[in-house]
Amino acid sequence: TDMASESVGGKILFATDDFFAPAENLIKSDSPCFKEHEYTEFGKWMDGWATRRKRIPGHNWCVLRLGIQGVIRGFDVDVSYFTGDYAPRVSIQAANLEEDKLPEIPERGVRTGAAATPEEFDAIAELRSDDWSYLVPMTELKPGNPASGHNYFLVNSQQRWTHIRLNIFPDGGIARLRVLGTGQKDWTATNPKEHADLVAIAFGGVCVGFRNDKFGHPNNIIGVGGAKSMADGWETARRLDRPPILENDDNGILLVPGCEWAVFRLAHPGVITRIEIDTKYFKGNAPDSCKVDGCVLTTQEEEDMIKQKWILPTHKWKPLLPVTKLSPNQSHLFDSLTLELTIVPDGGVSRLRLRGFPSSISNP
Repeated sequence: TDMASESVGGKILFATDDFFAPAENLIKSDSPCFKEHEYTEFGKWMDGWATRRKRIPGHNWCVLRLGIQGVIRGFDVDVSYFTGDYAPRVSIQAANLEEDKLPEIPERGVRTGAAATPEEFDAIAELRSDDWSYLVPMTELKPGNPASGHNYFLVNSQQRWTHIRLNIFPDGGIARLRVLGTGQKDWTATNPKEHADLVAIAFGGVCVGFRNDKFGHPNNIIGVGGAKSMADGWETARRLDRPPILENDDNGILLVPGCEWAVFRLAHPGVITRIEIDTKYFKGNAPDSCKVDGCVLTTQEEEDMIKQKWILPTHKWKPLLPVTKLSPNQSHLFDSLTLELTIVPDGGVSRLRLRGFPSSISNP
């Protein structure tokens, strides 16, 4: 999961310089692009963070707040299309800061053509970012191909992080910064009597298997907040094994041979009491029906199932929601007494919420 993306609430708090292009471009959810003949009043239009050529002592850097706070597994520093002006070197620092103790940071507004003001430097100095932990030491970047300039860095840390400082030495451009990892919630601080979304990506839920993601990855449906469009959901290709003439059973469910599925590891084991399946924006391509099954697996069993593409013995799955008719562009709420999501025959889902209470598991 990209924990810094604007689509999950990532935010740039500060940048020393945004002359050619603002640091907000670093956390765009889409891939960078290039417009050959596009210019602004300040120079070449670039889809990334691009600083002026530095003519004073020091180097450029920016600070961002992660939209999903948790364990960082790695970084992708992408310099695509910055073929002659990418930043030659970077380092990356991180901190775990308490939200209610943060100083007030001025809103950035429109930044192209600007540099940080003395007041902005004073405000960000209260975070003491110079002293944050280094997850990536100063390292030279490689330009790669013009349209694919990825530089990957693995991180060996089990700590929870909330903020990132990206240093570039001394100046230049970077198209995208992907902060790859998993969300982590402090469950000990959770009220045991309050419902929690046990599959939320922000808490550590993650898709660990699926059959088809032609138009959108299943991780999208456990994302932060409501879906923004069809692109923000899980959508499959149309199944080619659909009968030439479709028929329903006595309950109005389509009679088709195939289905699509996705498997999610919950952020915490628990008892699920309410299931929400939202087909918002999927007006002509919602699934006809769905079902939800759950199971308890050890870490080793999950690894084995991933290798076997989730051919799991039938007795392991326990039904949480039987086959149920869905409607287009609508939120569906289902109560459950007590995870694989299966949709029939194909189509799209914008959000999946599994609300319940965290619990320990002693007998799988």
